[in-house]
Amino acid sequence: MSESFRQMLRALPDFGNGLPRFDPATADADPTVLFRQWLDGALAAGVPQPHAFSLATSTAAGNVSSRMLILKDIDDGWQFATSRLSRKGRELSENPRAAMNFYWSALGRQVRVCGVVRELSAEASAADWDARPATDGSANPAWQLYALRPTEVEFWQASADRHHVRHRYEF
Repeated sequence: MSESFRQMLRALPDFGNGLPRFDPATADADPTVLFRQWLDGALAAGVPQPHAFSLATSTAAGNVSSRMLILKDIDDGWQFATSRLSRKGRELSENPRAAMNFYWSALGRQVRVCGVVRELSAEASAADWDARPATDGSANPAWQLYALRPTEVEFWQASADRHHVRHRYEF
């Protein structure tokens, strides 16, 4: 059974033709500018929830976990929010390093953002909570807005010939 599963996985289609081309030589020196261009491209291509990303965190002992979140902004860091009482909130208090990964399969693109996470102000967190679509107007003191300050941002463009292109920023 294991070999047939492996064969089935190997037979799944890879990236086809028609993917966007990416030349790192034309990339802006600011990765947030390039990210906004790629996000605009994902929106134009009809990618559902192009602002969704996987956030990987770990405990102080190095036990890793990841989950999907929504990007809130790119201002003074790549912003996201969660409850300080959640698993990710607890892990960020133990180990304030994290990695984000955006993936737009229809375009064969992904963006990794790694760095140090810090808590934003109580006022900014409350404003983010109040702006949520399902909020009922009551406060949520456990809600925390975070900002990931990148130490590395990598853009990856798939290619049908498997000569994928990587463009990396380090800070």
